[in-house]
Amino acid sequence: MASSAKEPVDISVAMVTDPVPLADWLIIAPLILCTIFGAVLLMVRKDTRLQPIIALPGLVALVVIAAALLAHVVSSGPVTMTMGRWLPPFGISFTVDILGALLTLTGAIAALAGGIYGAGDVNNSGRRYGFYPFLFLMMAGVSGAFLTGDIFNLYVWFEVLLIASFGLLILGSERGQIDGATKYAFLNLVATTFFLIATGYLYGIFGTLNMADIALKAQAMEEKAPLVTLLSLYFLAFGMKAAAFPVNFWLPASYHTPRVVVSALFAGLLTKVGVYAFMRVALVLFPAERDMLGWVIAVIAALTMILGAMGALAQTDFRRLLGYLVISGIGIMFAGIALASPGGISAAIFYALHSMIVMTALYLASGLAARASGGFSIAGSGGIYTTHPFLAAVTLILFFAVSGLPPFSGLWPKVILVKASLDVGAWWLAGAVLLSGFLTTIAVGRVWVLSYWRPAPEAAAAGEEANLNPVIDYAPLVMLTAIVVVLGMFPQQILELSQVGTEQLLNPIEYIRSVFPAGGAQ
Repeated sequence: MASSAKEPVDISVAMVTDPVPLADWLIIAPLILCTIFGAVLLMVRKDTRLQPIIALPGLVALVVIAAALLAHVVSSGPVTMTMGRWLPPFGISFTVDILGALLTLTGAIAALAGGIYGAGDVNNSGRRYGFYPFLFLMMAGVSGAFLTGDIFNLYVWFEVLLIASFGLLILGSERGQIDGATKYAFLNLVATTFFLIATGYLYGIFGTLNMADIALKAQAMEEKAPLVTLLSLYFLAFGMKAAAFPVNFWLPASYHTPRVVVSALFAGLLTKVGVYAFMRVALVLFPAERDMLGWVIAVIAALTMILGAMGALAQTDFRRLLGYLVISGIGIMFAGIALASPGGISAAIFYALHSMIVMTALYLASGLAARASGGFSIAGSGGIYTTHPFLAAVTLILFFAVSGLPPFSGLWPKVILVKASLDVGAWWLAGAVLLSGFLTTIAVGRVWVLSYWRPAPEAAAAGEEANLNPVIDYAPLVMLTAIVVVLGMFPQQILELSQVGTEQLLNPIEYIRSVFPAGGAQ
């Protein structure tokens, strides 16, 4: 007679059996918080007065959680949490290192600034149609992309932030917004298609989507698979999302169309997710193939930074000019990836953090300048220095920072990148960095002279003077500008964190061990 007793099953070989440490829940806490607050705000979307009252504490909590996560990673090294208790590579992993934690925190700070500014910039119609729910949904996508350890999940989080960005882009349903959204949606959907094709190709080669597992298997793959082709597909997809040359024309055609706060959030966050994704794929998964494509990436980077700065010189609209400055900054980050040296990668990380803050602040400043002078036209405005001297002073600091001039945050990554370029004999790349900075200085100097320093034209002077709210309008701008100043005056800690993040990218053994503590994939 058969026994009904069952043999004990050892599930430890397939599943996580140890309880998850409380601190490790910080990895997914940003996603949980953004999802909950987004849902609550969606339910009360018709109460426009209540929207910012609920949203702003949620954004503050997001910053606190992101700061705690960074502190946890700094003290413990890369941390992994696997969903469903299935051991990786079968369970979907969230893995965070210094780079992911730094970008998550910086993104949360930019979102908080945007949330405060949006309380005054977004009208009741915009609130009712979902500004704050879309903001939290977008932050869930941005945070998820920075924290995931699974490349298909990276694709999913890209889709989440894109869906939210489409909603933010068309708030108001004006003709220009619809036109900008169409261009933005088409190019990003093309990029997403390339991303998905490359990911399917990758799964066909490796049979896994876990980044740490792919990094292990790629080391033994050698020349048995067309990995250079695979990395080229990812470069095309992420280059389009980051607005690198020659697939950058969608950004200046769309970023000037939505509300100022939406433009600010897009400029600070979305293109940096594309840069981060390529950095992770190129340096952690396929470093040998990146070496083979290094010169291609370097040429694209140089063209992106110089043509972006030249595009800014040709603009007559303040926000269009800022869109080209976003593109120029993308070229600087790609230049660091092209070098793939400790100095180059460290400069790219530092510049990404700087750009997220300074570009968000510049768009917010452009909105206040437009309200102070009557519009975004550079030639048609003026006298801001006379009527709003504090706004003029803050904007001048941001102009210095985006140009890479001392003593602000844009200086240090450019200095490090120029040195890293000269160290490997890439004098032309160092020259491109310096030339782009020079052209950027001329572009923003022109804005300063015409819109701020020059007396206002008679038509503009005859209009009513704008009253700017010191809390809603100035507080987010001052907060971001203070960070720019502190990073410029006291860069040592960010430099050290960038260097540690670089070491973890170039030698991802700690990242891999956090996913596979036993020493390898099962």
